[in-house]
Amino acid sequence: MKRIVSYAIAMVTCFSVGTATAASFVRIGALFSVTGPASFLGEPEKNTLEMLVKEINESGGINGTKLEAVIYDTGGDATKAKQLVNKLIKNDKVSVIIGPSTTGESMAIIDDVERAGIPLISCAAGLKITEPVKKWVFKTPANDHVAAEKIMNYMAKQKQKSFALLTVTDGFGQSGREQIKALARQKGLKIVADEVYGPKDTDMTAQLTKIRGLKPEAIICWGTNPGPAVITKNIKQLGIKTPIYMSHGVASKKYIQLAGADAAEGVMLPAGKLAIYDVLPKTDAQYKLLKSYDNSYKKAYGTEASTFGGYAYDAFLLLTQAIKKSGTTPEQIRNGIEQARKLVSISGVFNMSPTNHNGLDLSAFEMVRVTKGDWVVIK
Repeated sequence: MKRIVSYAIAMVTCFSVGTATAASFVRIGALFSVTGPASFLGEPEKNTLEMLVKEINESGGINGTKLEAVIYDTGGDATKAKQLVNKLIKNDKVSVIIGPSTTGESMAIIDDVERAGIPLISCAAGLKITEPVKKWVFKTPANDHVAAEKIMNYMAKQKQKSFALLTVTDGFGQSGREQIKALARQKGLKIVADEVYGPKDTDMTAQLTKIRGLKPEAIICWGTNPGPAVITKNIKQLGIKTPIYMSHGVASKKYIQLAGADAAEGVMLPAGKLAIYDVLPKTDAQYKLLKSYDNSYKKAYGTEASTFGGYAYDAFLLLTQAIKKSGTTPEQIRNGIEQARKLVSISGVFNMSPTNHNGLDLSAFEMVRVTKGDWVVIK
């Protein structure tokens, strides 16, 4: 039975498990940005978790253990996330938490889950979420420095030695900016401009006009929508022909829709394999899982699955594998997640360890280019 309760600050969706007793189910907490500017992240994450909980309960659960998901909508607000994580821990008595959707929200609640001893599997990409390693914190998107290195390795092949950097001022942008600047120093690349914009800014022509005058060989924009879509439109309006690289934070068709296919044409970025699985060789280790997830999501929601929903899928996969391997208490779930090895997922192949609570490497991404309103893998 599905029950939806509305609150002034959040939406909560609770999936009960019928007659399951306290000893026969695991309660999962989840914090997703279902509404607000980051809804393109949170909505597919929420949908995915609901779909997977329903599927596994209908199949009998995990070794007979049913799952119950309590999902709160943070609206992308770090303050709300902090309020709601304590609600999950103290009132809902959850054994594990999936999310939040954004880096800023994730960073805001780390102290809470660490203090409570509840495993958190974040769906955000910021490096600082898991580095340095925290006992109870994991995440499913590849670290932002992995995405940045993927871009710079491709830039090297194109003999591009200078670039302009344009990053959003939120947690995701700040983390990416730090990693890009560090990598640029390591690789001997010159940053000719280091510009920023706010998450709610609606015009970045001033920054882009300055960048145009400095004549970089490339532009790297780091953020999540809607900002990158606005920047893409501004670049088109200003007639800038410089090669544009976006972060993996816009690796969904929503970015192309927001920017417009004409403006986005030629934009390059590192993307998880879900976005382009239909052009992968059938022998790829992730292919069957990617196809299965996309088909299930289409059947359930009438639209294709997104990379961001895949982050929730992977969190659920890590969680269920941990329960199968180690048990159902928070401590057992934490230990099981940390022991995940060669786990094929939507985002890549996880190899967790006591010193690595992300477990993904460069193989998690493919470089893609927007071509005629779709993604094309760059050979």
